Amino acid sequence: MDASTPVEPKTVQNRIGYARVSSIGQNLDSQMDSLKQAGCIKIFTDKLTGSRMVRPGWEDLLKYIRPDDTLVVTELSRMTRSLLHLLETAKILEQRQINLLSLRESIDTTTAAGRCFLSMMGAIYQMERELRAERASAGRVSAKARGRTGGRPRTDVAKLEIARILYQNSGKTAAEVCRVAGVGRRVFFAYLAQKHN
Repeated sequence: MDASTPVEPKTVQNRIGYARVSSIGQNLDSQMDSLKQAGCIKIFTDKLTGSRMVRPGWEDLLKYIRPDDTLVVTELSRMTRSLLHLLETAKILEQRQINLLSLRESIDTTTAAGRCFLSMMGAIYQMERELRAERASAGRVSAKARGRTGGRPRTDVAKLEIARILYQNSGKTAAEVCRVAGVGRRVFFAYLAQKHN
């Protein structure tokens, strides 16, 4: 290489924050403070419900963020609406070589443990889909034979099983795995006690 040829500068890893609240009246301050303390050089925000598909701040973030940057959120629920949406988003970030850091759940895909945790969640989600399909098939047969019965909706056993597997294998707290799986802690501990009997 010629001595006069400019050397490409090494890519600098930047932390880019994303904050969201689910209504216009809610305040972003605590999320903004946490993201700044985590070293974010730029923060994108949205004020709208998680069920809305259009998030202008999120779209702007995806246009701005670059390979080797780290996307930082205070918790996963600020970025995604469900386990499926989390896995889809994580796949997009991985394809673009963007790291993910969730402060509350302590998930950091720059580490082997963080990548493993997301991989486990993907495998468990696939298992949940297959179990749901099996239950639906068995339920149709049962309903046809006996007729439908009403009653109070029960917590999805597949979600409880996801929480149990994560709790026993990921090093996360009960509160963290319950938040990720979308189950209540009281129901989760009752399920654990039942499994141990």
